[in-house]
Amino acid sequence: MNTSIYDKTNKGREEIATRKYQLASRLRALLVLVDGHRTEDELLRNVAGLGLTESALQELLAEDYILLATSYVSLPEPEPEPETAVLPTVDQVQQFRSVYDFYNKTIKSTIGLRGFTLQLRVEKAGSVDELRQLRDPYVEAVQKAKGRDTAALLAQQLDQLLAN
Repeated sequence: MNTSIYDKTNKGREEIATRKYQLASRLRALLVLVDGHRTEDELLRNVAGLGLTESALQELLAEDYILLATSYVSLPEPEPEPETAVLPTVDQVQQFRSVYDFYNKTIKSTIGLRGFTLQLRVEKAGSVDELRQLRDPYVEAVQKAKGRDTAALLAQQLDQLLAN
């Protein structure tokens, strides 16, 4: 089996951080997951609920949002039992995107450049649980930058998104 691993280009990172190129939301969801570690098969499994296929990866590649980091041939792995294979549901993917978008919009507008490392941690997150772990550092940073009232309001909004 030929296995390909993709990573974001500078253009791809810029799109995640600023939405400069206004990439379609379904393709953006895939771009968020591209991290230089997940195989093509893993990426496509994670976005299968959105109806994305290999052509979506090829489109990101053609538009220079991603690049082929490595490609290798691996031995076929045995298929997991259907009961043990856990794929995210469409609701889980939508929740991830909602929390991810919330962080992206509010980190830049409330924390500014001081939120850069937090923004990188958000970009590297691959699940809602990983995003949930960023809640406390996020609230603390907002409180330092904008005060207790703004932090409390944003924490309440974030908690609603994380509760779904």
